[in-house]
Amino acid sequence: MQGLVLALFGACVGSFTNVVAWRLPRQESVVVPSSHCPRCGHAVRWHDNLPVVGWLLLLGRCRDCRSPISVRYPVVEALSAGLWLSAAYVQPSGGGDLPIAVLPWAGLPLIALLLPLVLIDFDHMWLPEPLCRWGVLVGLAISATAGVPVFVQHLIATVLSLLALEGLSSLAERLVGKPALGLGDAKLAAMGGAWLGLWGIGLAMGLAVLAGAVVGGVARITGRLAPQQPFPFGPFIALGIWLVWLMGPFWWWDQWQAALTPWMGL
Repeated sequence: MQGLVLALFGACVGSFTNVVAWRLPRQESVVVPSSHCPRCGHAVRWHDNLPVVGWLLLLGRCRDCRSPISVRYPVVEALSAGLWLSAAYVQPSGGGDLPIAVLPWAGLPLIALLLPLVLIDFDHMWLPEPLCRWGVLVGLAISATAGVPVFVQHLIATVLSLLALEGLSSLAERLVGKPALGLGDAKLAAMGGAWLGLWGIGLAMGLAVLAGAVVGGVARITGRLAPQQPFPFGPFIALGIWLVWLMGPFWWWDQWQAALTPWMGL
């Protein structure tokens, strides 16, 4: 029953995430006006706005003008439901050193912030500073529930993550004439530091670099990405943050060592 409730709430948050991802880059309010068709402007009826179900009942078209509604809407709602459900299975080794009592719910605001950042970065290669800033503030506030030492460590991780990625971007710009990372990536890493701490954000960035290298390499080999064409790195950082949140940095470190041991002849 708890899982069903989490999934339903997650789908509803996913519906709102679609609104945020569409309106925020256009500098529109995410609250008013209410959900409406971008083609004809008619308001969406409440029963048509039900996550996933509404899109299916409408057969993917606006009730008023019959314009197609992107399949991304129900996909994001279903993805959000699954991510909210996954938050309930965070391991004791995960959760950024937080008390076990707060782990089942502490990841919910994290995923609610990460998902719109991923969508906006995919669409516009832009990570909105307000979302990252709120992510830092909420992450530090939640880390404070674990006591002063954990809060201080997460605060240090936030600052070091921001400075490290901004420094790498500046160094790349000096060496090759263009930044390797956007400033939004540095702010997202700082957000990860607020939630995960030093070890956590370090492993999350390692996973992000690995995933980004694999996906980017395959995309270039298959011709889907030009040799010098940039691609958004924020989704990979977000993936790394969520994976480390669920399992913890030391679990991932053990998996890393186990994978490398045969290659190193140890």
